[in-house]
Amino acid sequence: MTPKHFVAQLAEFSAPSVFNPWGEQCSVHDRPDAAAKRRNNLTHMLEAVLDAKAETIWIARDLGYRGGRRTGVPLTDEIHLDHAGALMGGLSFERATQGPVVAERTAAVIWRVLTQIDQPVMLWNVFPFHPHEADDPLSNRCHTRSERIATWSLLQSLIQMLRPRQIVAIGRDAQMALGELGIPTSAARHPSYGGQTEFMATMYALYGLEDKPRKDELALPLGTFHDTASTFAFA
Repeated sequence: MTPKHFVAQLAEFSAPSVFNPWGEQCSVHDRPDAAAKRRNNLTHMLEAVLDAKAETIWIARDLGYRGGRRTGVPLTDEIHLDHAGALMGGLSFERATQGPVVAERTAAVIWRVLTQIDQPVMLWNVFPFHPHEADDPLSNRCHTRSERIATWSLLQSLIQMLRPRQIVAIGRDAQMALGELGIPTSAARHPSYGGQTEFMATMYALYGLEDKPRKDELALPLGTFHDTASTFAFA
């Protein structure tokens, strides 16, 4: 499995009330070549992770409409595309949307920690697409168990391709889902809804960083960001 082959497989997936950022076009926010840009972004990220021999995958639940849906890079909003490119060895990720850049709170915390760790990490989601309410494409919902099972082969292909030494499950939902597949993980609390301090402390400890999160690191503007966390719906 190569990065291009993997991304091509991702682009083929389709399901009701699910947006596939590598294969679909958003009629509201996307540029005409948005899906191709997002495919290129993810392909370059995978190639960089392989070249760097990154040993860790961080896996959260699913894409949010303000983050990976727009960028094609999991757990990464448009505000942090340059951060992601720099950490991956100087990549130039492209914006796939038009209009003002959009921020996501979870992505802000993720990239604040990654900047401190300063080493390449693969970012992913248990369900790698953006599930939304049937009547609102720009909303977030948790994916269903049947949706998750339908994409297990993609996660397995990713793990086989990268062969990580460690997988970190971000949030209880991700930890429970990965447990179903028998994948051993280290657990970190999801940084949303009051979990930011605990998430950062766990990650710093996991990577052997002596300094705990400073108060100024925790002071993110609450009004600017939106979260994607909630519990699974086992439908």
